[in-house]
Amino acid sequence: MRNRFTVLVTVLAMLGSLVAISQSWADSHETLRPVTHEDVWLMKRLGTPVPSPDGKWAVVSVAEPSYEEDGDQSDLWVVATDGKSEPRRLTATKSPESGTAWSPDSSRIAFSAKRGDKEDPAQIFVLDMTGPGEAVQITDWATGAKNPKWSPDGSMIAFEARVYPGATDNEANAAEKKRRKDLDYNASAYEIFPIRQWDRWRDDLQTHLLVQEARGGAEARNLLAGSELVSGPGFAGVPALSGDGLQAEWAPDGNSLVFSATVNLHQSAFSKTHYHLYQVPLDGGEPTPLTGGSDYSCHSAKFSPDGTSLVCKYSPVTEFVYELTELARLRWPDGGDPQVLTGEFDRPVGDFDFISGGRSMALSVAEHGRVRLYSMSMKGGKATPLNPKSRGVYAGLKTAGKELVARWESSARPAEIVVINRRNGQHRALTSFNAERAAQLDRPAFREFWFESSKGRKIHSWLALPPNFDESRKYPLVLMIHGGPHSSSRDADHVRWSPHLLAAPGYVVLLTDYTGSVGYGEKFAQNIQGDPLKTPGEELVEAVDAALERFEFIDGTRVAATGASYGGHLVNWLQATTTRFDALVGHAGLVSLEGQWSTSDVIYHRERNNGGEPWGDSTIWREQSPSTYADQWATPMMLTIGEKDYRVPVNQTIAAWSYMMRNQVPGKLLVFHDANHWVMKGPEARHYWSEVHDWLGRYLDEPKPAVAANE
Repeated sequence: MRNRFTVLVTVLAMLGSLVAISQSWADSHETLRPVTHEDVWLMKRLGTPVPSPDGKWAVVSVAEPSYEEDGDQSDLWVVATDGKSEPRRLTATKSPESGTAWSPDSSRIAFSAKRGDKEDPAQIFVLDMTGPGEAVQITDWATGAKNPKWSPDGSMIAFEARVYPGATDNEANAAEKKRRKDLDYNASAYEIFPIRQWDRWRDDLQTHLLVQEARGGAEARNLLAGSELVSGPGFAGVPALSGDGLQAEWAPDGNSLVFSATVNLHQSAFSKTHYHLYQVPLDGGEPTPLTGGSDYSCHSAKFSPDGTSLVCKYSPVTEFVYELTELARLRWPDGGDPQVLTGEFDRPVGDFDFISGGRSMALSVAEHGRVRLYSMSMKGGKATPLNPKSRGVYAGLKTAGKELVARWESSARPAEIVVINRRNGQHRALTSFNAERAAQLDRPAFREFWFESSKGRKIHSWLALPPNFDESRKYPLVLMIHGGPHSSSRDADHVRWSPHLLAAPGYVVLLTDYTGSVGYGEKFAQNIQGDPLKTPGEELVEAVDAALERFEFIDGTRVAATGASYGGHLVNWLQATTTRFDALVGHAGLVSLEGQWSTSDVIYHRERNNGGEPWGDSTIWREQSPSTYADQWATPMMLTIGEKDYRVPVNQTIAAWSYMMRNQVPGKLLVFHDANHWVMKGPEARHYWSEVHDWLGRYLDEPKPAVAANE
């Protein structure tokens, strides 16, 4: 009897605890508030960690955004990788630092930054990490310096600088810079393609590789000046939004450097651009090609810890626009053709670093709307997930001693720096920069579901739920379409396109990875070629149907869609091909495939994607242009664009607006005159989101009356 009584008491106690926990969750849930634009915008933005060679520390940039003009601040912080001490601020200036690099003995860091006058270009600074003191400027290059790299013995630093044609030293670059500044006209001349990049007109400066002693007052030497490699019209580094970079690495013996570049950028209007590795001696001279040819690219190389291998990011050149980013290995210093290591792995590689003394590698890969971590042998073969059930997104994966460090975030947690156990893939946070703000917010983890499309493809989707979510209620649905197309809707929030912010007024947000998305195998991403909008558009509508069938809390009578860039293309396609949606919001979307091709800063891949030249026999150019069906446009739509967008130039949005006005479709047009492809000034971004919520509210906030079955 006593045993039964004890069991009963235990069960009642457990039930009481569960009730208490449930009530505690409910109470805390009620105290959470919806996400605002201030929460999204003012969340601290963390760079990726740069661990010290001894593995004890990591430096990370932390940006503190503001809505005020010149109110943003970005500084470097140092984080203990064992988590036994609090992160410590290293710099305290308005201008951000970039390109942080540790000296080989872990005693100093170098970085690029502006100091003093706003007009002065960024230079390389060195900061002693062993005691108090200020960073010391060591370069004074006329056009600025970036991306420092320490020599193996710590005595020298290599860096990148932009140079004028024919200007081989600092004095010549300074003189040419002054001459151009004094001109009484502002004009550019071009004889080759491309003429624009992202949001800037291209100039005739090149990125070169320089070296100098790691001290102030030392003379910098341009290793590429006068070489045949840079004299051709197609030389350039690997592209980035802010320019291009050479991704230099010192050879293990310190007598040369390896860098990445292309020599056929001038052919990019009619050919794929190929990137390859080159070696240049420390004394300068003609760089030696380490890889070459037009059938693959190999760039972003790293030396293995034992100095016997060079591993690069590798992609073959095929008939497809999209190819997986793989890893390939070159023997050092013997050279030879790259050996592809990840050929059996049907996922694109993002970051990679060496583990187990260089016998293996750790990789970050896009997979099913996440970025997961894998390991594989340096001999290649099978890749093994560190944690096959991980959620969220890892970025900037690096080795730190016996463990790994990265930035990690998820749909429920903002970004922080974490240390990862490479044996089981579990991580723990080393920082809590955003913890206090995040603790106040009602931003539950995304829900996940799959469905089979009408073409028999398995399609993945996330659902972002509204604040104070109640399963028994009915909520409007907003489809949020990712850009790319070769990207994905990830298990994370986003400063520009925040699912939680979109959901804040009380909407369920649907994020679907249509055909063309990455992380589902190479073939799935390639299937968009020759079918740029039709099948993805069909799959998005089918995703809405699948969500309505599975989730009773979605109100199928109140449905909208929004998207940007390629997502904006698809919004215009939905406008042209269906009346399923009550309202649409499109940012930076094309209306004509040929119009986009003829005015964008990148064009050749569009021909490949659309079956040939616009003047050829491919019918895709017309059949899958939203403008072809302008007479069918009927859904109320808000259009937005940045005037300085050269990826989807402003005339595409103006044309879409003209079609709407001609057909008397209710609409609104927002032109951000200072913005590029994205709206990235705080006050303008806040205004954008206010307008988006206002527009959707007009069509979604009031439930529609039920329609009788016989009507």
